[in-house]
Amino acid sequence: MAKPDTAELDPVLHAMGFELDTVSPSLLAGRLPVTARCCQPFRVLHGGVSALVSEGLASMGAHMASGYRRVAGVHLSISHFRSAAVGDLVHARAVPVHVGRSTQVWEVKLWKADPGSPEKKTQIAESRVTLLCNLPVPDNLHHAGDALKKYAGPAAPPPPTSKL
Repeated sequence: MAKPDTAELDPVLHAMGFELDTVSPSLLAGRLPVTARCCQPFRVLHGGVSALVSEGLASMGAHMASGYRRVAGVHLSISHFRSAAVGDLVHARAVPVHVGRSTQVWEVKLWKADPGSPEKKTQIAESRVTLLCNLPVPDNLHHAGDALKKYAGPAAPPPPTSKL
């Protein structure tokens, strides 16, 4: 079975070469072949590209988890542990840490695959992305979530409310 083309979900990530494998309100995952287009002058993955991947995956996840309401990133913190060089394959995985009525926090981890043993991965970066969520969607952008709905299905149920 052919893999669906997810380029429409995030054209900027796609332009860097990122490919999405899993799209859901509770997990986004994909991979990025490290090429010269996403590297800094020393031929290693640019830290800004790692941040772009983190914000992109967290934003898509938060958008789905909030019932396709508008979201806005307000804080991104990323730590880089190791480099990934041209030719490496970087995997990324984003999961929600907190899904609330007005904010969400997502954790995103990036690993590089060992070329000799693809199942062996070394973590290269980790980030936390905080987003405002459940913002009103402008009238002219009501279809902004349609592409995600094609890959992830209907909106997630609203998050449970706290009794505290």
